[in-house]
Amino acid sequence: MLEITSIKNGLVIDHIIAGMGIKIFNYLNLDKSKDRVALIMNAESKKLGRKDIIKIEKDNWDDIDYTVLGLMSPSITIDEVRNCEVYKVKPNLPEKVTNILKCKNPRCITGVEKYVPHSFVLMNKEEGTYRCEYCDDITKLSEV
Repeated sequence: MLEITSIKNGLVIDHIIAGMGIKIFNYLNLDKSKDRVALIMNAESKKLGRKDIIKIEKDNWDDIDYTVLGLMSPSITIDEVRNCEVYKVKPNLPEKVTNILKCKNPRCITGVEKYVPHSFVLMNKEEGTYRCEYCDDITKLSEV
């Protein structure tokens, strides 16, 4: 029987697109963490069909960039748990992203000149689409 207990202090990262939980887990280096961590994959979800969930029992999470988590899975919600009280956070997608997304266009200057930063501007928040500032190539976060 699967039993994941509730946490008193920490984070519950919920509504992660199914399959992205392991990428977020790796991005946060949770495999090296001394904190108690649960990664739940392919849980049933009314909203998404299937979703991943990460629970981290941790007293301080100031080192976690919520906008990057939002980029990795736009449907994400974060529950901050402090002394058993829950505070819900929905990360906003940033208007501009530098060196987080990579341009897929092989003719883009970022693929040829390694010193040029990968720079994207938000096109559509609902669709999670960004436009490369150099070649205008469109990147959907769901395809990253």
